[in-house]
Amino acid sequence: MYVSVTRLKLRSLRYLLPFIVYSLRSARQAKRSVGHIASDVLRDAHGAFWTRSVWQDERSMRTFMMSGAHRQAMPKLLDWCNEAALVHWEQGSGELPAWDEGHRRLIAEGRRSKVRHPTPAQDALNYPAPHRRANP
Repeated sequence: MYVSVTRLKLRSLRYLLPFIVYSLRSARQAKRSVGHIASDVLRDAHGAFWTRSVWQDERSMRTFMMSGAHRQAMPKLLDWCNEAALVHWEQGSGELPAWDEGHRRLIAEGRRSKVRHPTPAQDALNYPAPHRRANP
């Protein structure tokens, strides 16, 4: 099994609506993709968006990544985000990893995605752990 964890932070709320539209399309595409096993998303208390997904293999994940709605969204993130990173690894089970495990691996093994307006956290690949937003 192949795991992918991503973290994005929008640099302005003006990008929120188009980001959500592309995110929903990408999530639907992932669930319909060959090799997709499980996925979910989290908007944390810091305003960052996290994804975690499990695939049969790296090829399935990369095919998804480089096609459809996901491929259309990727270039927009250069301007929309001021923080973006991802990490991939192989694991034995088809279970989604814990968010804390995804964060640990992102900081230790991840790679920055290119953004045009990086924050110091982006430059250092040093992001806070994902924390669920409190329910009102």
